Amino acid sequence: MDIDIKILNDGVLLPVKVVPGSSRTRIAGLLAGSLKVNISAPPEKGKANKKLIEFLAQLLQRPKSSISIHSGSQDPHKQVFVSQITSQQLINLLEPHL
Repeated sequence: MDIDIKILNDGVLLPVKVVPGSSRTRIAGLLAGSLKVNISAPPEKGKANKKLIEFLAQLLQRPKSSISIHSGSQDPHKQVFVSQITSQQLINLLEPHL
């Protein structure tokens, strides 16, 4: 898997390219080292970011509180922080959806 995951002491940073306003929320594949995610919520008032966190929490089997937007909250290219997970665990959870 070709994702530019950054390892931190207490979790990982996952690069995500978000496509808000899509017909449904799903992983759309990989794009230039990032996970591409289609989000059904519009890009207004943080709705797409909230939906992204809910989607990733469910997908990665983590509580929503363990996932946050580290950078890029107003940008389609985001760094998403996932706490208490290794890069290998993250890859293992994402692979079946790619």
